[in-house]
Amino acid sequence: QVQLVESGGGLVQAGGSLRLSCAASRSIFRINAMGWYRQAPGKQRELVAGITTGGRTNYADSVKGRFTISRDNAKNTVYLQMNSLKPEDTAVYYCNLDPYLDAFWGQGTQVTVSS
Repeated sequence: QVQLVESGGGLVQAGGSLRLSCAASRSIFRINAMGWYRQAPGKQRELVAGITTGGRTNYADSVKGRFTISRDNAKNTVYLQMNSLKPEDTAVYYCNLDPYLDAFWGQGTQVTVSS
């Protein structure tokens, strides 16, 4: 009965910013590391950023210094703040456990960055 619901995507010009949100059950957020993933057309899904239960973070080299992952356990929500967006960031963004579980993939949220 686990749901991961992403929101906050949209269309933005290069150099702009977006903040993505992901809500899930309290139990998941209390005991599991979480991650943001993305999948561009014709490409495999990749881990963009991860955050442990203790708040330790890691990032893909392609987004390091531009994206920030955070979590608010009171709201059972994980965020991805995306700054200085580039056209190559265009993808569907998903949240899941880190490492992911196949059964937990949701619909994702579309991020489109125009040049």
